Amino acid sequence: SAQACCRRRGAAMGERLRGQPGVSSAAAATTPPAAIPTCSLHNGLLHNGFHALPSNGEASPPRLFRQDLPLTSQGSPAKKCRTRRRMDSGRKNRPPFPWFGMDIGGTLVKLVYFEPKDITAEEEQEEVENLKSIRKYLTSNTAYGKTGIRDVHLELKNLTMCGRKGNLHFIRFPSCAMHRFIQMGSEKNFSSLHTTLCATGGGAYKFEEDFLTIADLQLHKLDELDCLIQGLLYVDSVGFNGQPECYYFENPADPERCQKKPYCLDNPYPMLLVNIGSGVSILAVYSKDNYKRVTGTSLGGGTFLGLCCLLTGCETFEEALEMAAKGDSTNVDKLVKDIYGGDYERFGLQGSAVASSFGHMMSKEKRDSISKEDLARATLVTITNNIGSIARMCALNENIDRVVFVGNFLRINMVSMKVLAYAMDYWSKGQLKALFLEHEGYFGAVGALLELLKMTDDQ
Repeated sequence: SAQACCRRRGAAMGERLRGQPGVSSAAAATTPPAAIPTCSLHNGLLHNGFHALPSNGEASPPRLFRQDLPLTSQGSPAKKCRTRRRMDSGRKNRPPFPWFGMDIGGTLVKLVYFEPKDITAEEEQEEVENLKSIRKYLTSNTAYGKTGIRDVHLELKNLTMCGRKGNLHFIRFPSCAMHRFIQMGSEKNFSSLHTTLCATGGGAYKFEEDFLTIADLQLHKLDELDCLIQGLLYVDSVGFNGQPECYYFENPADPERCQKKPYCLDNPYPMLLVNIGSGVSILAVYSKDNYKRVTGTSLGGGTFLGLCCLLTGCETFEEALEMAAKGDSTNVDKLVKDIYGGDYERFGLQGSAVASSFGHMMSKEKRDSISKEDLARATLVTITNNIGSIARMCALNENIDRVVFVGNFLRINMVSMKVLAYAMDYWSKGQLKALFLEHEGYFGAVGALLELLKMTDDQ
């Protein structure tokens, strides 16, 4: 089973870890304890987010915390407490709380937050008020303002990260609300806890100046594709609360027989990784450090929502998907059977295949008879079919038979996932399998969090 497969993988990873330089028991006897982080290896990643040192034995992590704080503070109790926390964190080779990772995309901002559940009585007594306030605000709410959402169903429980036990929370809000988020960070005096945030995505560059001038926070900008891959491998390695993170659809074209099945990424390489956000990037991944961007397309989730807003008057992604679920795209698209009267047997084209997306809309009679729901469904199918077609060609060119689809375009989007699953299987005659992941669009933010955990107070 997939669960047994994951258990075998964990055991194998433990064996590999014991063979790593600097981690064996012999090395532990001769190496200063501070040089050996407690960790485990998953998919080539150190479980606590730390990477092994370069061959010269030196590491030069970017500075993360305030540099104007003396080791002993004569200032306020909060400053003394902050200094003590940072000195303690430095001894344990981890940054002080709070732990965040952020992916600022073109449409959505994705935020992951690690909530420690093993806080000691001493830590709680010394904890500054704004740190308590941030933790309580994030964990006691499922909605923030009008547009911020915590995806409670995705919460990862009882994780051990950097030697601390806790839960990982997943939060999203529209990128257009970024300035309100920055203002909230200023009001909650976040800069007294950190001066640097780990962030990825295009917005890390776009909003860099705003973070600095409004909230006194510096963004440590990270490559979004690096973060995507590292985050994906980490989440898949820890699993989804005892269940596999990865899954596929069996019999996707048959509504009665279609089933969601777990899939164990025992050896994930090579894989074609299709990241569907506002636009689409397609990566060929050969190892955790060896990948290339094969191609992409500007026709992605942003295109679907933008066209739906124009064609139907909807306002949100959820509204667009709800309309699409009720529509019939064949009232809008011209099919093979509309041209041939049936199948095009010579080339194996079924009559139900789309010959021309929106092809019926050249007819006034057809335009007058369709619904907004039909238009939403046709827009969704058009975008999805285009992504699937490009992904299939890339998989063939790269000789890869495993295609993993991620990104927030797939959130609550069962229609697209089944279309992709069917298209991959049908057009490849069963040679290509479309795989999906439970945490669809959050991997970039998780990768940013892992980078945070590699940093320590440079004292």
